[in-house]
Amino acid sequence: QVQLVESGGGSVQSGGSLRLSCAASRFTYNRGCMGWFRQATGKEREGVAEIDSDDSTTYADSVKGRFTISRDNAKNTLFLQMSSLKPEDTAIYYCAAGPEYYGGGYYYCVLKIESFIYWGQGTQVTVSS
Repeated sequence: QVQLVESGGGSVQSGGSLRLSCAASRFTYNRGCMGWFRQATGKEREGVAEIDSDDSTTYADSVKGRFTISRDNAKNTLFLQMSSLKPEDTAIYYCAAGPEYYGGGYYYCVLKIESFIYWGQGTQVTVSS
């Protein structure tokens, strides 16, 4: 059973930065997607960023240029560096993992909830104005 444990959430003022981490245990896909999602109070969960085995990344338009996703495969750890945070970034942030898709001669990930199988418990990020 894959386990994902997030850390690094907290409270920060608008314009500040936070770095989230996700420790993954027993994630043995040879080619796997890892991603970050978030869910604000009263809203649906949405994709923030994903990274595939070749370190190709996809970001939601709302975080492009402010957030950076990265992974350390040797340590089975996923990161999300968040900068220039805004109050609308306030949410519970979830780490997720799943298999890559194959099509058209290449592997790829899709930043959608249904594309990910394993989920962490989430970490709260609060940005005050």
